[in-house]
Amino acid sequence: MDHDLLVALQTLTDPLRLRVIGRLAAGAASEADLARDLDIPVGKVRRMLDRLVEAGLVRAAGSNGRVELRVDALNDLGRRLALLLDGSGGSPTGPGIGPAGEPVAPEVAKVLRGFFAGDRLTTIPVNGPKRMIVLTYLRDRVFVEDRPYPEKEVNQRLALFHPDVAALRRYMVDSGLLKRDAALYRRPAPPPVDDRVSPTIRA
Repeated sequence: MDHDLLVALQTLTDPLRLRVIGRLAAGAASEADLARDLDIPVGKVRRMLDRLVEAGLVRAAGSNGRVELRVDALNDLGRRLALLLDGSGGSPTGPGIGPAGEPVAPEVAKVLRGFFAGDRLTTIPVNGPKRMIVLTYLRDRVFVEDRPYPEKEVNQRLALFHPDVAALRRYMVDSGLLKRDAALYRRPAPPPVDDRVSPTIRA
């Protein structure tokens, strides 16, 4: 794995840096904007931005101290990961490879290829089953942690993939992929294990 790719991946392992990226997906911001919107001290924001700039994921936006997300760099990172996971040097959109290069079922990959350009969702599917595949994929990419997500954070995370965050939120709630309680969202609890399963099956 080359050094630039390794630096980018290590940078994205930090949850706070991911929150900064999510906020910048909604638009350019200053250090003060990020500190206020994310409730993070300015000093910590500055250190995280230094890492993100070093990784090539964030750049200055003009001369007024604002920074912006490099969406092109995120898309390129997804393509490079796809090639790495594919192992054959072929297309990152080959069967069984998702938009970010992760392995998915071939039938899921086929649907995702029709609605993603790089790692960005180009269109929200109108077809119900296809929309469910796309929404489930996004839910599992965006909301990994089992915790409540404030609506502002939900918007920031979804904006990484598509600008119509209100529609994505509504579809996810209506389809049961997310539960909403006031302005908090979280993944639904997994179905309970059936204790009536026979011992031979459990073994």
